[in-house]
Amino acid sequence: MSLRLGILHSRIRQEEKLILAALKQRGVLFDMIDDRQVIFPMRSTALPSQLLAYDLILERCTNHSRALYALRILADHGIETINRFETASVCGDKLLTTSALNRANVRCPRTVVAFTPESALQAIEVLGYPVVLKPGVGSWGRLLAKVNDREAAEAILEHKQVLGTYHHSIFYIQEHIAKPQRDIRAFVIGDETVCAIYRRSDHWITNTARGGRAENCPITPELNDLCLAAARAVGGGILGIDILEDADRGYLVNEVNYTIEFRNSIDTTGVNIAERVVDYIQEAARRKTT
Repeated sequence: MSLRLGILHSRIRQEEKLILAALKQRGVLFDMIDDRQVIFPMRSTALPSQLLAYDLILERCTNHSRALYALRILADHGIETINRFETASVCGDKLLTTSALNRANVRCPRTVVAFTPESALQAIEVLGYPVVLKPGVGSWGRLLAKVNDREAAEAILEHKQVLGTYHHSIFYIQEHIAKPQRDIRAFVIGDETVCAIYRRSDHWITNTARGGRAENCPITPELNDLCLAAARAVGGGILGIDILEDADRGYLVNEVNYTIEFRNSIDTTGVNIAERVVDYIQEAARRKTT
């Protein structure tokens, strides 16, 4: 099977190195496409031959805006991508993710959205302290705020208003889940939850990028069913599902990530995630030729 594969990237992180090594081991030819250098004309007659040469492009950008626009333009020209634009569009925006999960009846924390500091304060007090304020777009646990009382809420809402950017003018407010000093990051590739880790921390933010410690998390039937339902809700593909454990309601899907980071999870789980990514790429190539 001949596969003309392009890998759209920003910088070569450990995850990209692992994927490239797995591709080379299988003899899959690929080209690296640097998102800082490539040009994306909007009309097919002007599309560079570099992009037309590929059957499939794997998106591995670190910048959400670049990834989203690149995937949109590639899809407009009929080039298959992993993940698809529709999935990236939903997963890159927390409001759209929550909306998709709710429509699919996937359990997630109670969330409200407000457009002014005044209505946001009212929403916070209806939810009840503590709450978590999040930017609509962001990753690695940045710009999250746990709000414990009215004084803190008033100060944070004022700061967001003064910052004045588009994303700070939308108030995405979520109930705080008293998780057991850990959350779960599960990896879904296609129709399978391939592995999961606990991210443990004494801090309420448990992202490994913020110091969380990775431990293996067994894939139970309940966890698998929830992860697959969440993946289907956002369009499927190669995804990281973030899950909180609530004492009364059980598993709650918090977020879904479309450009997964997994360097801390391979040794922890014993699953070669890069190999599973390449399996998915090759299966997508097979579907194109049948």
